Amino acid sequence: MRNLKTPLILGVLASGLTLAGCAHTTHNPELPEGEAAYKVIPVEVAQPTHYLVRPLDILSVRVFNEPEISSDDQTVNEVGEIQVPLAGSITAAGKTVTQISTEIASRLGSKYIVDPQVTVSVKQAAPRYASVEGEVNKPGVYEISNDATLLSTIARASSPTDTAHLSEVVVFRTVNGQRLVARFNLKDIRTGVSPDPRILDGDTVMIGYSATRGLVEDILRAAPLFNAWARFN
Repeated sequence: MRNLKTPLILGVLASGLTLAGCAHTTHNPELPEGEAAYKVIPVEVAQPTHYLVRPLDILSVRVFNEPEISSDDQTVNEVGEIQVPLAGSITAAGKTVTQISTEIASRLGSKYIVDPQVTVSVKQAAPRYASVEGEVNKPGVYEISNDATLLSTIARASSPTDTAHLSEVVVFRTVNGQRLVARFNLKDIRTGVSPDPRILDGDTVMIGYSATRGLVEDILRAAPLFNAWARFN
């Protein structure tokens, strides 16, 4: 019996590569890239002069000589508020600890305590997360540091797969309710041709897929099935 393995695989490869070339639509010319991409997702992100409290931060609230009002474990809830005895609900998210201290002191001083001395500090900052999806070895949501970059974030997902299209790395970011997106070339970043952009809390990184190469590898992995099919025909 003649071996049908070679012509069969070559025929499927030929037709598959044609389809892959037509179906590969990862590249979107409307996405900003190059210098335009770095205007959307910059290398350096302006940091506020003072830390702004975020939901899930843990605060220490100390009122001098008032242990029943003080607390070393005030967790900012998901809507950005803390509860302080006598002062009530205080909006903490988006404010500095000085602003929070002033508001608590104002509320306590208006009815309950003469000249209250209030000190608020961040005991533990909430973790920051970014999701990595697409052609990486371990897609998922990962905790990132304050100085996380695109390369370090992708590394947390065990790097791109062999079939990843490295010129199609897309970063999604939401700023003031607006969804921003930009495309980067990971090869250029790795070699130092392009800078490594900063990744922020809540960002999503999507690694593109090289359709042609992926199809070839899928077919080659299925080669034993072709052998079996040839023997029975």
